[in-house]
Amino acid sequence: METSIHNDQDSDNATLDDEALLDPSDAAEIVPDDPDHPMDLDDEDEQADGQEEEIQLQNDSIAHFDLHSDSIFCIANHPTDSMIIATGGGDDTTYVFSADVPSPLLPPSYESNPSITRSSLQPIAKLQGHTDSVNAMTYTLGNGDYLLTGGLDGQVCVHSATTTGTAQPYCLLASAQEVPEINFLAPCPHPSYSNTFALGANDGSVWIYNIESQDKETHLQVVQAYYLHTESCTAGSWTSDGKLLATVSEDGSFYVWDPFGEAAAAGITSSSSGQAVVGLTAADQRFAVEDGLFSVAVSPNGAFAAVGGAHGMIRIVGIPRLNTNSSTSATQSLKGGGAKNKAGGKKQVTTSADTASSGSQTGQILASLQMQSESIETLAFSPHHPLLAAGSVDGSIVIFDSAHRFAVRRHVKEAHDGFAVVKVAFGGPKDEKEAWFLTSCGMDGVVKRWDCRGGGAAAGGTEAAAGGGRQTQQGLVKEWRGHRGEGEGGGVLGFVLTDGGKVVTAGDDGVSLVFT
Repeated sequence: METSIHNDQDSDNATLDDEALLDPSDAAEIVPDDPDHPMDLDDEDEQADGQEEEIQLQNDSIAHFDLHSDSIFCIANHPTDSMIIATGGGDDTTYVFSADVPSPLLPPSYESNPSITRSSLQPIAKLQGHTDSVNAMTYTLGNGDYLLTGGLDGQVCVHSATTTGTAQPYCLLASAQEVPEINFLAPCPHPSYSNTFALGANDGSVWIYNIESQDKETHLQVVQAYYLHTESCTAGSWTSDGKLLATVSEDGSFYVWDPFGEAAAAGITSSSSGQAVVGLTAADQRFAVEDGLFSVAVSPNGAFAAVGGAHGMIRIVGIPRLNTNSSTSATQSLKGGGAKNKAGGKKQVTTSADTASSGSQTGQILASLQMQSESIETLAFSPHHPLLAAGSVDGSIVIFDSAHRFAVRRHVKEAHDGFAVVKVAFGGPKDEKEAWFLTSCGMDGVVKRWDCRGGGAAAGGTEAAAGGGRQTQQGLVKEWRGHRGEGEGGGVLGFVLTDGGKVVTAGDDGVSLVFT
């Protein structure tokens, strides 16, 4: 009995202890650990993810090409068939494809049954042979007989872009490797030298090559080689007639070369270097740009060149014009041409680009500009109006009026939301209004189009009215999204404009998008 009593007491005590410790109604559900199950997100994280997903899903393109396995560093289109696109990337490969796809009648947001998936455009050719990234490319001008590719392996490769006899399109014709790395390739627009091109290298050298299709032993021949730059040659631009080549370097130097001897034949003496008709270096304090030069553009009629460098610095330098009948100096014309020379006038009278001669203004610094705070990565002159566009790493775009002492026409400080502007380009116009349009791309992953006329209604009032009263900010006409964006790994590293009004991009995300 004693044992029985102690057992009952122990049972009662255990029941009291259990009731005191845990009420079954308060018990939580026991969930076994699952290492693969994602952690719960709070409201703020869910909202942030929702916003990110919305950005990623916005795609304004009508087609895409995604066979590259790494970033697309360069892009070019054929001079006679602008829908033929070539791209080169970090996968050491070049692809050629056609962007000639029909434009949709309505944007995807208007479709009643939008397609969930879309196949990539298919390549016309896949070109290999480089052992490092393909970071420069161009077609030769004229008939576009050759596609040129340059790589970080120092190779320049020449591919036949036409079918000649039994040869297949885009077969490798020739290659050369004279430098450690190639920074740029520039085709010569001279009608007598349509198969000639220039390249700039990271060792500072500049090379001029000519392609001799009839010479079976040496298809690629060196015309000239220059070694005055002491650091990387970062950019180059031919004059519109193809007679002179302008290059810049990280050492802050600027040279204008006479590869065919036409300046010498015209009696234009060389600079003190004996190799260039114009030469300016950082030793000249008036010209010096600390930390180097990265971009160059020549005015359409060859009166002067604009060079852009670190800290937003731009220098305008007079260069010789060959076979010109004008006797008016660049400095005189920079004072402006009266009311009819103003933007929007019905007649564009001669500007500095039309009137500079090969006389005393050659090699003179005509203007020093600084409206932006970081490096000038891209420069472009309008072929239709006296405008110069400059894009900077600080994310801004500045439009200068070259007919009025390079006065600032517009300064768009947040053109690409604080991300670097990679390229600006004026396109061929379909009408008088589009002659004022500038296209830009940046590391924000967006391509934008701007109206470079004055502010207010002239800068896109029609677009503002169509948007239900929403004003077009600082001349923004249109923007296209679809790349990842947000800086490195998602920006737009270049684009080309087609005759059909399309924009085709080179994406840091490894995708080329076709916009219309």
